[in-house]
Amino acid sequence: MPFTCSICGEESTRICVRCTKDACNNHLCEKCLRCSDCCECEVALSEPTHETVRMVVRAAMAEEDIAGTDVVIPPEPEPEPHIPGPDPDPAPAPVPEEPGPAAA
Repeated sequence: MPFTCSICGEESTRICVRCTKDACNNHLCEKCLRCSDCCECEVALSEPTHETVRMVVRAAMAEEDIAGTDVVIPPEPEPEPHIPGPDPDPAPAPVPEEPGPAAA
């Protein structure tokens, strides 16, 4: 049964092991399983990304341009059929030997 995170309001299914408040995965420490209000771990959090509004808008516009474009990929041409070359000259037919002088 989903609950609401007491910190941000997102859906949560877990609680803090210390204060038992509902906490989403973003606000629950993976190491001690406490919410961000109760956690005393000395684990440094990753630096937040500082994106300007302009960067976010440009990225969104680029995604819309890509999604709205009907890209038509031409089909690959069929390969030309293999035409065999002429057969090599066949071996010459054996010439019958002429009877020579008969040994008497």
